[in-house]
Amino acid sequence: MFLYMLIYMAYHSSRWIPRSKRLKFQIVNVVFTALVLVPQFVILGSPKSSRYCNQPLLNNLSASIALSFIAAGFSVIFTLTDPVPQSLWASYHVFGLLTCGHGLSTAVLTLTAASCAKTTPELYCMSLFLTVASIFSTAFFLLRGALWLAKRPSVMDLSGNNER
Repeated sequence: MFLYMLIYMAYHSSRWIPRSKRLKFQIVNVVFTALVLVPQFVILGSPKSSRYCNQPLLNNLSASIALSFIAAGFSVIFTLTDPVPQSLWASYHVFGLLTCGHGLSTAVLTLTAASCAKTTPELYCMSLFLTVASIFSTAFFLLRGALWLAKRPSVMDLSGNNER
């Protein structure tokens, strides 16, 4: 869910900037994309990462890199397109489900890979970071969803007065 949240924040941050000046925001977008991708590539290319680990953390990192590229594409499209078509919103939410599944699998792999902390420390630390980031972003969206539900008028209000 971490990548899903980054796209969400890029979209809402870009809406504060006038449409004619969003090109400058794309530079910030590239910097954030680099901050997400470069550490993953460094760890993927590290010789220590190819050592034996009883969990497929290296495969999980490869999936994370692929999802990061997709997230970079979504953030660029969302910050340049106004209004965003419904079909793009739908694909973004499907991507959110994919990142949720990836975050869940990363958490399970990280929790069961304690021995990998000694054999592949950088890979294990990256997996741990992705797990923590996924937990925080999931909590963010759960809180956001709860606030959205609290703000909606009640379906059970039979008086006909649905205004709050």
